[in-house]
Amino acid sequence: MSDMITADLVDLDLSADTKEAAARALAERMVALGRVTDLDGFLADVAAREAQMPTGLDGGIGIPHCRSEHVTEPTLAFGRSADGIDFGAADGPADLIFLIAAPAGADDAHLTILSSLARQLMNTEFTDALRAVGDAAAAAALIRGDEPGEPAEAGSEDPVASAGAASPAAATVTDDADDTAAAGERPFRIVAVTSCPTGIAHTYMAAESLENAGREAGVDITVEPQGSAGFTRLDPAVIAAADGVIFAHDVPVREKERFAGKPTVDVGVKAGINRPAELITEVRGKAARGEVTSGSPGSTPVERTGDSGEGYGTKLRKWLMSGVSYMVPFVAAGGLLIALGFAIGGWKVDKAPSVMEHFMWLQADSWAALLFQIGGVAFGFLVPVLAGYIAYGMADRPGLVPGFVGGSIALTINAGFLGGLAAGLIAGGVVIAIQKVNIPAALRGIMPVVVIPLISSAIVGFLMFVVIGKPIAEAQKGMTDWLNGLSGSNAILLGALLGLMMCFDLGGPVNKVAYTFATAGIAVSSPSDSAMKIMAAVMAAGMVPPLAMALATTVRGKLFTHTERENGKAAWVLGASFISEGAIPFAAADPLRVIPASMAGGAITGALSMAFGSTLRAPHGGIFVVPLIGNPLLYLVAIAAGVCVTTALVVVLKGLRKPAPGATAAPGEGTAPAAETKQPVAA
Repeated sequence: MSDMITADLVDLDLSADTKEAAARALAERMVALGRVTDLDGFLADVAAREAQMPTGLDGGIGIPHCRSEHVTEPTLAFGRSADGIDFGAADGPADLIFLIAAPAGADDAHLTILSSLARQLMNTEFTDALRAVGDAAAAAALIRGDEPGEPAEAGSEDPVASAGAASPAAATVTDDADDTAAAGERPFRIVAVTSCPTGIAHTYMAAESLENAGREAGVDITVEPQGSAGFTRLDPAVIAAADGVIFAHDVPVREKERFAGKPTVDVGVKAGINRPAELITEVRGKAARGEVTSGSPGSTPVERTGDSGEGYGTKLRKWLMSGVSYMVPFVAAGGLLIALGFAIGGWKVDKAPSVMEHFMWLQADSWAALLFQIGGVAFGFLVPVLAGYIAYGMADRPGLVPGFVGGSIALTINAGFLGGLAAGLIAGGVVIAIQKVNIPAALRGIMPVVVIPLISSAIVGFLMFVVIGKPIAEAQKGMTDWLNGLSGSNAILLGALLGLMMCFDLGGPVNKVAYTFATAGIAVSSPSDSAMKIMAAVMAAGMVPPLAMALATTVRGKLFTHTERENGKAAWVLGASFISEGAIPFAAADPLRVIPASMAGGAITGALSMAFGSTLRAPHGGIFVVPLIGNPLLYLVAIAAGVCVTTALVVVLKGLRKPAPGATAAPGEGTAPAAETKQPVAA
């Protein structure tokens, strides 16, 4: 364990001026010691983690970190920058940079040491000593905690000697709270959960920060860090006795329902690190006002609607994506079943009688009608599911009932997907408003199962039937009529625009907007010709980026790393299956070249598909549903054209690139691409 960091992994004169360059400089030391096997693959994983959330912390600390298959053993590298490097912290650049590399299957003992370091970073004496240390060996010893003659500070944890004490189990702060209790007053009790995407650094730093703030505030705070090495559940008796709850997390809180019915503050993990005292004050204020979570908060697609730094637009996007993510499987299943029904039974299959009344086991037409009718039933859930899970993303499980009710009403009054969006947002807002009402403790048990569903469904139903339903239905009809009237150059421009959107973030929000727009048009029993052309253009454009990356790694493999070439093999299948995310590893490592090239090819494919008049009744399937496509040969020509354009642009742009400083190429390979600043979507 003691060699997790050595003098060779310390750079006290780090000259890098960007976080990418700093990560590369420290990672190269890991490569030299055999701790990292693929420099660029590892840096891509670091960049992907950084794209999820900046790793800069207040106090001049940067902790880029990730779990990666390219790491052979848990390793820590340390760099000290004289000028400071921007890692996204609110108070400015970082001068102390810790690069933490954990194997994909790191064992609990090593992760315990990493978590102990994270806790030490909350100790100002520790960071001051690192800023003053004079040589690499002494810095490594200080970080390991084995500097001779230096006893552990009271209230802090030695990164190695106290690894067992700093395990990912719950830790309780009672110092000042016990004094308060001795004086005859019961201390205010808080339970907290901390977690971050990798479960290594921020998780334990937030826990330490909350514990320290609890001591200063004189409260009894018990923290459950939910880290990579697992977690020890808080004693149910401790939770039951708590006066308030703090969630500081960026991944879903596991078993969140344990904390239902208590005043709760829900923020991102960095808020737990940077402003713990404010969180404690906030939860105490909620408890004093009687503000509690009425329902049983289960896991949702939007576990965190955002801390104080997030705007309403960001929250709104997350809520809408929650509904879309649950709707897409219904779209895929229903659409493919309907398309298969048409393929087997012809275009008159929609006029077939119900299979309940007429079904012949040996007739293909009967099986076609069966597939078509099952798909139609699946499509009937689209709008209710969209609305229900938008409300779910906003208000947890209590939002489901009014969301589904509102979505079904939208379907009944022909308000379509626009009505479903409105119903979901209204339902979530109504439930949130009801949950803020201060109610007697005796009624809290029936709130989520009786009161909230009853009141929220009545309000949402009234608004959808009487107030906003008709205007939305008219708007939906107007949009449908406009699409049906598209022809010539207008249709081609729309195809190009949808192609650009599909390739902008490769499965992210913009991509999903274009896909949802297309699927909304075909999610009816008899979609218009324009709607089917739009669906065809969207699917064709979405296939371009992964297929182009696969082709580029084949024709000019020296421009790509070994890892990218391996990803290129998988991208053939992903692209052919209409899974745009197959290009994400390439865009993550080199977004400034890959994304514009992909958008150019996608726009050409979308425009050509519309110009050729290709149609598609199925919302998914890629190359496997080509027999169901109108003008299939020209459709394949459109895809091939976009793939060739994107491949050519990527090859040219990468060929013009200057080698990154310090980059080394493996024998027989070209220069590997440097990790860029930002990944298009969180991986």
